[in-house]
Amino acid sequence: MLPSIALFLLFLSPSRSSRLCSHLCRCYEHSDLVDCHARGFEDVPHGLPHGTWLLDLGGNQLKEIRSRAFAGLWSLRILVLSDSSIQDLQAQAFFSLSFLEKLDMSRNNLTQIPPNFSESLPSLRELRLDHNALELLKPSGFEHLENLEKLDLSHNRIQSLEPGAFRGLSRLRHLYLQRNHLGVVRDRSLTMLPALEVLLLGNNNISRIEVNALAPLHSLSLLGLEENHLEHLNFKTFLSLHTAATHLQLAGNPWNCDCDLHRVFSKLLSVRHLHVDDYRNVTCREPWQLAGASLAWVDSQLCVAETVTVLVITATVIVTVFGALIMAERKRKKQRYWEQNEGEAQE
Repeated sequence: MLPSIALFLLFLSPSRSSRLCSHLCRCYEHSDLVDCHARGFEDVPHGLPHGTWLLDLGGNQLKEIRSRAFAGLWSLRILVLSDSSIQDLQAQAFFSLSFLEKLDMSRNNLTQIPPNFSESLPSLRELRLDHNALELLKPSGFEHLENLEKLDLSHNRIQSLEPGAFRGLSRLRHLYLQRNHLGVVRDRSLTMLPALEVLLLGNNNISRIEVNALAPLHSLSLLGLEENHLEHLNFKTFLSLHTAATHLQLAGNPWNCDCDLHRVFSKLLSVRHLHVDDYRNVTCREPWQLAGASLAWVDSQLCVAETVTVLVITATVIVTVFGALIMAERKRKKQRYWEQNEGEAQE
């Protein structure tokens, strides 16, 4: 909905605007909608109508949001701060915005979320922080956003998820983390997200998912893991997903197509509530003989040679052991025969 705000404001022609706001902003529909987009502001303008419910401040040069910058805007429901070169959020930056439902801070230069960020935003339902420079998520950053349903953290520099990073987000349904620098999805990093339905982790550096990392996600319906560094999977990791139905996206990883991987995918495809949506696009990186080949095409042949080899080795071992037993028995009987003959000769 947030990307369509500018179009909505354009739809309101100047003839329908009630009056021009001060500070170069334009107020629409009796000052309920305020357009301050790309007006060269370096600070949040003062004197905005108290009844404003939508404020577009995107495309400016704000650099930082000062303390109580929006004081008095109690009716604000939607706030757009995208593409405004924001680097810092001061304490109580969103003071008085207790009814704000949607906040867009995408395409800025934020490197961290301050610990008190969420204290004044109890009604927030959608938060966009994509295309920033975030590296670390601290557990205290989001803990007061108990009504948040959608959180976009894609296109940042996040390297790891600390345990409890999403503490307090009990109603979160959509979490976007694609195109970050995540390397491992650890146990307890996704706890306290009982309502999460969509988790997008594509285009990261993920090479491992710990066994219980996904276990807390009881409502997960879509898990995107495409374009990462996964070579193998642990079947128990996905077996811990106790959901009605979960769709998996796994293409674009450098899969090592050995028999272990074949068995994991065979099990995944046999579990009723797990669906590998892009199975036909899962291709092998290793061994080099199968590079670029579709796993769906080669999986039926992958383990034939290994199975034959195992059978041959097993048969060889059995024959060898059986032969050794026979030779030992013959030797024992022969020894006994000589002992008997020696005893008779002595008599």
